[in-house]
Amino acid sequence: MVPFRKMHGLGNDFVVLDARAGALPVTPARAAAIADRHFGIGCDQFIIMEKPPPGADVFMRIRNPDGSEAGACGNATRCIASLVAEEAGKDRVVVRTIAGDLPVERLPGGLWRADMGPARLRWDDVPLARKVDTLHVPLSLGPVSGPAACSMGNPHATFFVEDLDAIPVAELGPKLERDPIFPDRANIGFAQVLSPAHIRLVIWERGAGLTLACGSGACATVVNAARRGLTGRRATVSLPGGDLVIEWREADGHVLMTGPVATAFSGTLDLGAYGA
Repeated sequence: MVPFRKMHGLGNDFVVLDARAGALPVTPARAAAIADRHFGIGCDQFIIMEKPPPGADVFMRIRNPDGSEAGACGNATRCIASLVAEEAGKDRVVVRTIAGDLPVERLPGGLWRADMGPARLRWDDVPLARKVDTLHVPLSLGPVSGPAACSMGNPHATFFVEDLDAIPVAELGPKLERDPIFPDRANIGFAQVLSPAHIRLVIWERGAGLTLACGSGACATVVNAARRGLTGRRATVSLPGGDLVIEWREADGHVLMTGPVATAFSGTLDLGAYGA
């Protein structure tokens, strides 16, 4: 029996296991089974806290509900940072992922701000399948076309639309995620710019589908909107689960994400009940 926490950032929810004291037998298939909302605990991402490497306070391993490994998850980063910070009595910690180090700091009002690192804008950084302009990717499907793309440790493409409510996100998302232009698949954002400092966003997440919030997707959306001159470098992003404040820092190109964290419940699970 293994202890777990169910946490979320704006409804983007996670099953969190702590493997810092020793490795746990969590295979991709087992993670997918636990993430299943009908036969498991259910989550958007499955998170394992691992022993911190030098220079970091914790290593965070991320798996999508299909068992595939993800490089970044902004909402999970804040959640894990809050746990480690509370344990250590610190206001600033560094979370390491396979995509790099993410410093996170406590702010007043129960908020946490994560430095998600620099946005990567080259076509081969996203990555895309061929050399194209990442500000206007030659891709269209139904009512959407010409997304902007970047990497926030994972691939993102943002379609800017006039009326978000008119877009059949659940129909378009899975097809666009797997378009050949994205060799590693991609997170697909559908964004409506409400003002130069406010964006409404729905994300179809790679390997997860529709989620109530996506931190790295919100970061990518502000970067892509600012690159197109649609917003400034700081904006509130309203997702179905709530708001994140994103700032694309001019000095070094890093993207800062501010939002809340929450623990829904905790318990224990039998890993052996979820296959091999």
